[in-house]
Amino acid sequence: MGAEYETWSGDMLDDPAMMEAFATQLRRRLAEQANYVAHIRRDAEAMWKENPPEGYGSFEAWWRHRWLSGPFGEIQAHLEEAAKLTFRLEARYRRGRHEIPARRQAAAEARQARALPAGLSAAARDAQPAPARAQAGPPEKPFLEMLRERRERSA
Repeated sequence: MGAEYETWSGDMLDDPAMMEAFATQLRRRLAEQANYVAHIRRDAEAMWKENPPEGYGSFEAWWRHRWLSGPFGEIQAHLEEAAKLTFRLEARYRRGRHEIPARRQAAAEARQARALPAGLSAAARDAQPAPARAQAGPPEKPFLEMLRERRERSA
C-alpha cells in the first residue's frame, strides 16, 4: 500500500485546481462524518428516551443521558466547524500562493517597464502574469486522481 502512493509534500497543492479538489473532498468527508455522528446521536438519544434504565430517578436518568449524549454533540460541532474551515484553507492558499505573488510580479514588471528603454518597455508590458483562476463549480477531477496522474507523469 505504501509503495502505491508517493510521499506527501506541500508543493503538490501548488496547482490551484489540486488545492480546490483537495479542499472539496476534505469538506465532503468531514460533512459525511458529521452526518454519521448526528445519526448515531439521534439513535442514542431516542433509544435512551424510550428505554430509560431501571433504578434511576428522573434527575439521575437525565444526568446520565446528558453525560453520554453530550460528547456526540460536541464531536458533531467540531466536524462541522472543521468543514467550514476548509473554505478558509482554500482561500488562504489561493491568495498566498497565487493571487498575492501574481500582484507582486505584476507590480515588479510595471516598475521594470518604467525603468527600461522605450524599445523594450512594450515587450515587458506584454508579459502580464495570468490572473488566478476562480472556479465556481466543483473541480473536474478528484484530488487523488490528480495525484495519480502526476505520479504517472513523473515516473
